[in-house]
Amino acid sequence: MTLPPSAPIPSTAAVFDASLRVDALIRVSPTVITAPILPDAHIAGPAITVTHRGSVDVFLAAIDSAQPGTVLVIDNQGRLDQACIGDLVVLEAKQAGLAGIVVWGLHRDSAQLRDLGLPIWSMGATPAGPVAADGAPELAATIPFGTFEVSRGDMVVADADGVMFVRAEDWPTVSNVALDIIATEVRQARLMSAGTSLREQVDFGAYFRAVQAGEHITFREHLRARKAEIEE
Repeated sequence: MTLPPSAPIPSTAAVFDASLRVDALIRVSPTVITAPILPDAHIAGPAITVTHRGSVDVFLAAIDSAQPGTVLVIDNQGRLDQACIGDLVVLEAKQAGLAGIVVWGLHRDSAQLRDLGLPIWSMGATPAGPVAADGAPELAATIPFGTFEVSRGDMVVADADGVMFVRAEDWPTVSNVALDIIATEVRQARLMSAGTSLREQVDFGAYFRAVQAGEHITFREHLRARKAEIEE
């Protein structure tokens, strides 16, 4: 699955909230995945998954088979003793039209990567590269990524907050709900700027009185009854 060039990309926060709302599988990159090398980077695209074993040939094979707009998702076992990608692999990916790279591991050549302009998320940087190949590289259909797994074709959404992975079959629903959430928040913010407090918009007084009277209602239920969800 790819996104049309004009398709809006929801934020990772909105994707999380939408996934929660529609009961989709939630997979959030561990917080050790740092902010993107490019501060304002924001991408969405289907994953092509690889397992790194000390040799870049697996990346070249993945790039060779990838469609434009794909996101290369790399399992390097969360290693902190070596980087698995650098400037040449990133340039190859950029020239092939990939949307970005997400690494369960480290990168290097940070200055050059910023100049290249391809969005990259990783656990950080080190000058050290692989010393030797450690087993055969693998274009794996499913790879470990922190505490969960990512499969080829999963939708990858990444921005300054981190990375979200959404099953391809869930993406149409999740993305639509995420965009609705963003529209609601924009509308609420505009009303607040115009002088209508958030408490007024969501009729917070009615909710608080109901709770004090002993009604069994959650704030989320109160908001949804008024189509005024606040996604924290």
